[in-house]
This record gives sequence, structure tokens and C-alpha cells, in this order.
Amino acid sequence: MSEDDRTRAMRPPGDGRPLPQRPGDGPRSGGAPAHHIPSGGSDAPTHKLPAVGPSDAPPPPPPPPGEEPRGRSRVYGRERSGGGPVKPLTPRRETGGERPQERPRGPRRRPSGRTIIKIVAAVLAALLVAAVGLVFWIDSRLKGIDGALDDYDGRVADTPGSNWLLVGSDSRKGLSAAERRRLATGRAVGQRTDSMMLLHIPEGDGRPTLVSLPRDSAVTIPGRGRDKLNAAYATGGPKLLVRTVETVTGVHIDHYMEIGFAGFVDIVDAVGGVEIDVRAAVDDPKAGLKLKKGKQVLNGSQALGYVRTRKGGALPDFERTKRQRQFLGAVVKKAASPGVLINPFTSIPLAMSATDAVEVDPGTGVFDMLSLGLAMGDSPQTTVVPFGGNENVGGGVGVKWDREKALALFNALKEDRPVPKEILDAR
Repeated sequence: MSEDDRTRAMRPPGDGRPLPQRPGDGPRSGGAPAHHIPSGGSDAPTHKLPAVGPSDAPPPPPPPPGEEPRGRSRVYGRERSGGGPVKPLTPRRETGGERPQERPRGPRRRPSGRTIIKIVAAVLAALLVAAVGLVFWIDSRLKGIDGALDDYDGRVADTPGSNWLLVGSDSRKGLSAAERRRLATGRAVGQRTDSMMLLHIPEGDGRPTLVSLPRDSAVTIPGRGRDKLNAAYATGGPKLLVRTVETVTGVHIDHYMEIGFAGFVDIVDAVGGVEIDVRAAVDDPKAGLKLKKGKQVLNGSQALGYVRTRKGGALPDFERTKRQRQFLGAVVKKAASPGVLINPFTSIPLAMSATDAVEVDPGTGVFDMLSLGLAMGDSPQTTVVPFGGNENVGGGVGVKWDREKALALFNALKEDRPVPKEILDAR
């Protein structure tokens, strides 16, 4: 092997230097390959390209009329096929190099009106499904009191409008010993009515009417004779209490709802407390209550003491019924406010507390409860059964109703008429 062949074999390709001449090599033109191209012939390899001299190349075809001549190039000594211009190679971007500048994007397309309508419809559908699910969930949690509204011989016929008997019992169920001490509920066993109210919701556009029934009212209890009204509940439960109220008022009861001490506290705390205008300062250790005069927000334990205390006023029981009506209206109005119902952090705890706290007749469902809430949030007119004098009943002193005025009040309710103004002013 000659010196040139050794040098050619050792030289790396692409180093930019010309290869030495081999013996017998002829002159090479610019653009010719660096290796020797054998002349064409019958025994020439088919994979080799024959050398084409400049004089042997056919002349390029003339350009069409009106078109500028295009440059042509040669590839390894041969003319490139095709007449299009040669595209320059794009340099590869090395690691760490600058990123080629991107073309600016056009303005982002805004969603069409049809797309927006579809999105809104999907959101509304999801909310509707959630609301329906919540309704069924609340309805399934309501606890029914069997037999509360059972029919009996001589029962009052159905009357216009919707009538609710709302009962607050002194049940300590669900309260621990520490909670009983904190709430000053005492250790009494059993269950008695602590407050009773009759709510009438008219069929038309009239205002609802909320009437307090003093628990010490002297009434005739079916099968027991004259006694205090709360004795009906103590001896015969909700069933005998409903029958007694229907008998002495002539008003047909459509719905019954009862709440105990623990449930009352939980509902007030679930809505974040209730603002009450305390008309006179109260200091009652028995009820665990000490309040200043004026507007203030009461928590659950304070609210319970406020509706139970017998302090204040010339007629403690009369003032007590007024506070109970005042507070019931305030707590239901707060619970039915948009700020509570729309906010899931308050509405869901409220629903759980309310369904755990209240007991209703089997025929009362979640929509009836909603109707009750709307009625109480509509600022109902409130009053108490007119009374005058006392009566010895059941081993104690009961409150005697003013028969004439009481009949005028209850006749207006059962006939779905507005309560006479003089009855309301007598409260």
C-alpha cells in the first residue's frame, strides 16, 4: 500500500482537506465526489454513477415565457432533478441554545352564546339534582310520632287553612349530666310540655296567626275532667294533647311538631345565634340566665334560658309566652334567611340539627316543614288566648280563659278569617 493509500484510509471523513491523487486519476471538476468514479462500461458496477463531463451534460431547458430563469444545482456531479428552488436546511437547535422565536398567536376565541347556555344549563341541572337529593335526605331523617293525629269519635271536621300545634317539651333526652348543669335544666324525669302554640296558615294571602296556649290553662281533658293543659301531655302524650286542643278550640289540627331542650339549643347554635331585643334585664339563676337590656345575639344555652325564665313582668307566665313567640319567630326567620339556606356550611348543619331535634306526625314531610318556615318568616301576627282570673284545678291554680274572647279568636281561625283587632290588642 502506497503512502497516499495509507493516508487516505487514516484520514477521517469531512476534515476539509483534499484527498491526494491516485495514480491514474484524472482532473476532477468542482462539485465532483472525492473518490474515484470509474468510467462507464458494460462491466461497470451498477451502483456506481458514471462520471459526466461538463461538455457531455445536456443544456437545461429554457424557462417558459414570462418566467425568470431559476438557478439549478448539481448533486455529486449530476444535475438535480426537478425545477423547484433548493430549500435551505434548518439548523438543529442544540441543547441549551436559544429557542427559536415563535410566531405570535392570534386572539383567543371567546365561547359562543350556545356554549354558555349549555354550561349554565349543566350547572343548573347539577344544582337541581343536588337539591332533590337533599330534600329526600332530610325527609328520610324526620322522626314520626305514631298516633299523634289519629281519628277519634266526634273529632272536629277539617277546617280551612293549615293548622300546626307546636310543642316545646322539657325532655332532657340527649343531655349529659354536665350539659344539664350548664343549661340549668334540672334532673326531672319524664316529659312535660314547656310551651304550646297554635299556628294558623290561611289559604289565601292573609298573614299567619301564632297563638300561645298557656300550659297552666284550665281546660277539660277528655276522659280526665278539668285540669291544666300540660296535664294532657303528661298523662296521654301527643295524642291526648291534640285531642284536648281540638276539643277546647274547635280547630282541626293538621300537623304536629315537638322539640326538646337539647334540640332547641342545637338549632340556635346551628344558625349562629339569634338576635333578640331583651326588653328588661334578666337575672335568673334557676334558668342559668343573666342578660342586659337591649338587642343582643343569644347562643343556644342563653336562648333556652330566655324562653324558660319566669322572671320579669307583673304576670310571669304571660310574659313568658310573649318571649316564646318572639324567639320562635326570630329563630325561624333566621333559619329561613338566604344567608343561611344558600350557605352549605350553615344549611347542612341546620338540616341535621333540625331533623335530630324535632319530631312530627307521620303525615308531615319536608315540604310541610318548608311551608312552616315560610309562614314563620312572613312576620305572623301573634297573640295569646285571652284569659281572666284563676281556677283551682288538678291540685293547683290554673289560668281561666275569657270564654267570649277566646271563642271569637278560635272561630276566626277555624273559619279562616282575620282575627278581630280587639283580640290582638288584648295580648
